[in-house]
Amino acid sequence: MDLFKNEGKIFVISGPSGSGKSTIANALLEEPDTVFSISMTTRKIREGEVDGVNYYFVTDEEYDRTVAEGGFLEHAEIYNHKYGTPKKPALENLKKGLNVILEIEMQGALQVKESYPDAVLIFVLPPSLKILRERIENRGTDSKEEIDKRMAATVKELDYLKDYDYYIVNDIKEVAVETVKNIMRIEKQKVKNLPANFIEEYIKE
Repeated sequence: MDLFKNEGKIFVISGPSGSGKSTIANALLEEPDTVFSISMTTRKIREGEVDGVNYYFVTDEEYDRTVAEGGFLEHAEIYNHKYGTPKKPALENLKKGLNVILEIEMQGALQVKESYPDAVLIFVLPPSLKILRERIENRGTDSKEEIDKRMAATVKELDYLKDYDYYIVNDIKEVAVETVKNIMRIEKQKVKNLPANFIEEYIKE
């Protein structure tokens, strides 16, 4: 019996568009017993993305049916597109002792926290809004009007920061990634994660 083996934890990574949250979330998969929760979305697939890897790209009808069936851990509408985290695979992975990484927006993060208070919410900040705008412009996927809209939304999104457990300033990618990994390790070492009969079983061994 592995006394130190317990259920996994949910780690939510959020941040403004262009903050680098996807890069950080993907790097976390280097940690042991860690899996990525793939979200479902109704937005169109972008160049370089793969269905079933980056997202499950679905129709509005399929998405709405999943909502009606209670099949999402969280769901939200962002920038006129719908996003949701499929519930079944996430819960199955937690029971296996795996940490589940969710890269989702703020609305969804608060839904997860409400349902699963032990979920750890991490907010990724760019070094400045000026740098954030430059990052989005350099992607070359959005028009000026869309960028202006995203920047205005970012200012509003900063209001959610107070509801998160940790923040990360993504200036140097490697430093930001290592900081999040350290948060994950610390969270797993909290005494409350140990089973109720830990001392009794520990003495026996």
